[in-house]
This record gives sequence, C-alpha cells and structure tokens, in this order.
Amino acid sequence: MNWLDEVNWNGDGLVPVIAQEFGSGKVLMFAWMNREALELTVRTGEAVYWSRSRKRLWRKGEESGHVQKVAEIRLDCDEDAVLLVVDQVGGIACHTGRHNCFFRTLKGERWEITEGVIRNPEEIYRK
Repeated sequence: MNWLDEVNWNGDGLVPVIAQEFGSGKVLMFAWMNREALELTVRTGEAVYWSRSRKRLWRKGEESGHVQKVAEIRLDCDEDAVLLVVDQVGGIACHTGRHNCFFRTLKGERWEITEGVIRNPEEIYRK
C-alpha cells in the first residue's frame, strides 16, 4: 500500500493540516492539503497546501517568501489530520503579517487581537 493511501481523505479529497513551529511548538496555522500537495511537500521539503478559495495548489511563501521548511510530518491516530513541524522562514506565517494565524483570543464574549503585526501585509504582498 502506498503511504498516501493510508491518509483518510475527506469527501473532497482533502485532509486538514496544522503547521507547528519547530523549536517553540507554537501552532502557526491551519490549512488543507490534497494528495498532490502532500506528495509535493514530501518531495520538496517545503509546505504546499490546497487553496479551497482559489481551487489550486498554494506553495506557502510563493508571494511573500515566507516559506515553511518541513522538519517532520505526522499523521494522527485516526489518519485524518496531518501535523507539519516547520521552520517558518521570515517568522511570519499569517497573511496579516503576524507570526501566526491564531492572533485573536476570546476575552469574555469578545475576540481581542492579542498579537501584533510584524510587517504590514501591503509590504509583503505587492500585486
């Protein structure tokens, strides 16, 4: 059996992926992968995801340069979620210019921004 066949892909052929920072253990982001994205990630050593909104492969850092160098890939016990342990190049994982995508914290009944912008996204994503 091929190692890719051991992944329990959802009905859309996707698997959820968490990117965790090597060293700190901090969760950086959540994304999706299809079979091709996971295969490319393994082959290149850099994170490749599936963009559901763009309906295409998305190489992390393709515009920003903030690639994720993959140190380890793990599959959970139900074989339906993937964990990437990554070295986040440039220290910015979020398209908002923050270190990670989980920058809002629930305080009472409100979401508060608890992590600041490292770099203005307009400087990162010039279109």
